[in-house]
Amino acid sequence: MDRADRTYALSMDDSDLNADTSLDPVFDPARDFRLDGKVLVVTGGGNGIGRAIAHAACRSGAMVHVLDRDAEAGARVVGELKEHGSAESHLLDITDEPAVEKVMRNIAAVRGIDVLVNNAGLAIRKPATELSREEWQRVVDVNLTGLFLCARTAARHMITSRGGAVINMASIMGLSGGGLYPNISYQATKGAVVNLTRALAVEWAPHGIRVNAIAPTWVRTEFIRPILDNPELIERIHGLTPLRRIAEPTDIAAAAIYLASPASRMVTGHILAVDGGFLAQ
Repeated sequence: MDRADRTYALSMDDSDLNADTSLDPVFDPARDFRLDGKVLVVTGGGNGIGRAIAHAACRSGAMVHVLDRDAEAGARVVGELKEHGSAESHLLDITDEPAVEKVMRNIAAVRGIDVLVNNAGLAIRKPATELSREEWQRVVDVNLTGLFLCARTAARHMITSRGGAVINMASIMGLSGGGLYPNISYQATKGAVVNLTRALAVEWAPHGIRVNAIAPTWVRTEFIRPILDNPELIERIHGLTPLRRIAEPTDIAAAAIYLASPASRMVTGHILAVDGGFLAQ
């Protein structure tokens, strides 16, 4: 042992030496990718990616709360989940601050909140010169402010219970300038989500709260229906994607389960691209 190593060893107190004794040194995929006993909240859970995440979380053992401004869609997903585990639906517009606080408080009062998936989002695909201020603000209110309100409110409950995980839905458009079609408000807000994720990860790390984001490519959902109905755009997307396909909702749900589970306990402030290689070029 050289001098530097001896100095380091002598500086370690008992808590340093025993810091990892509570962690099983053997990685067990059957256990560490599970969410048994966890309470997971997903916004925009009534359709598309949110629905896929709700299904995956429920099958992984979580108690799932589906939040959506479409009450029927949320209730339908909960009905689908009943045979797989425990789930509840809640009507919520994430831009309504008092409503966000009330719903989160009601959920946390029962068993706390362990995981929040900020999935709700909005896109208004118009050239910047044709996008009204009102349309710009609508996208900002949902994709950025609403996401922040949900994260902040859930984190207050997680701090009380000493830990949790927040997963934000960013986009490849938050890490690139796009190019297929104008979508300036979506691109700007998703870029903000990327750095909001990093900043919250640093701020909340002392409380045991991990904050990460997923940056999906185009995903086969109704959210991109106009694109799915355009064969020329689909072919261009395939050409821009090394794996040459559009993602499925389950591809994004798999990433969410990883970031929510103990398997990612050393991961925070990370933006996980699920993009078929789009950003690698």
